[in-house]
Amino acid sequence: MIVHNYYQIPGGEDTVVANEKKMLEKHGHKVILYSRNNAELKQMSKFQKAFLPITTVFNPRTYRDIKKLIRDEKIEIVHVHNTLNLVSPAVYYAARRMKVPVVQTIHNFRLLCPGATFYRDGHICEDCVEYGLKCAVKHRCYRGSKIQTLACVLSTAFHRMTGIYGKINYICLTDFNKQKLLGLKQIKLERVFVKPNFVECKNEFIPGKDRKNQFVFAGRLDKLKGIDLLFEAWKRMGAHAPKLIVCGTGPMEDWCKLFIRENDVNIEMRGFVPNDEALKIIANSKALVLPTQWYEGFPMSIVEAFSVGTPVICSDLGNAGSVVEERINGRKFKKENVSELVEIVNDQDVASKMVYENYKEKYTEDINYEILKSIYMEIVI
Repeated sequence: MIVHNYYQIPGGEDTVVANEKKMLEKHGHKVILYSRNNAELKQMSKFQKAFLPITTVFNPRTYRDIKKLIRDEKIEIVHVHNTLNLVSPAVYYAARRMKVPVVQTIHNFRLLCPGATFYRDGHICEDCVEYGLKCAVKHRCYRGSKIQTLACVLSTAFHRMTGIYGKINYICLTDFNKQKLLGLKQIKLERVFVKPNFVECKNEFIPGKDRKNQFVFAGRLDKLKGIDLLFEAWKRMGAHAPKLIVCGTGPMEDWCKLFIRENDVNIEMRGFVPNDEALKIIANSKALVLPTQWYEGFPMSIVEAFSVGTPVICSDLGNAGSVVEERINGRKFKKENVSELVEIVNDQDVASKMVYENYKEKYTEDINYEILKSIYMEIVI
């Protein structure tokens, strides 16, 4: 059984759920999807909403539903992706009650940080790890609301107290993610596995010598993503800079356009670009540049770039820095060091062929299935 609570705005977690369900079915497994969607919140009465702080902690409906499905469908493993808000951690208790092992994929840092990002007010923040969860309420870390943040904090604190987090298994997407999760003392090393996300190659591989002298940024135009740092790097390179193609929109879009007009830099803004089109641009570029200023979740754009043999230049930080291997599938620079970024762009020498071979060794569907199957087999025994 796959369990997933969809957010109101679709995101990368939804894609991972769909991909893994399809992959398991393709290999002959019967998969039951139990899901809720936070869009349901819009249809709730005031009376129902009044109980949300309680059902976010433990939803009796989930507990009943999961137990019944396990019994009726003869479920052997419960694989959870997201529980917030409507599913709730009740799924863990239901599966445990039915003596079925649970594995939770860690897509973010919510078990340690109620805001799930380790980022607030323009900087990386781990106050909740160091000083306690009360810090999140003080700073309104979940959706800018003290009440909603308090509900998240109470849920996390309650389930830490019951010890349930120490009784289930985890799939982390990177080694960095794993080390952060192990900061929660009740979680045991032997219960934590690492399995990255995967993508299938959709474009023909273009050898490095046949690529255009261009680099690409694909993502939200936001300080969080380091877009201002990236533009400053291109300004410093001046007339000798290769072309930078920027795919995406966001709160700094007007700032980006003004910067280009005022500094006459070799940057082309493309606005929103559909994923397939963006991948074609990436496949024809020298590198994808991701100057992120926070830990990230698991940027699918990185593995998509690998799938077409495009190296990734990124900040040596968090999950992105954990995925990029120096001079094997990309290059890394200190997160705020513009000079180092300029130097790497001017000296980008990671071979596309090596990046593509690394992708085939680690990030294809077949490789991913073998990893997931081995994890399932280990936790069932």
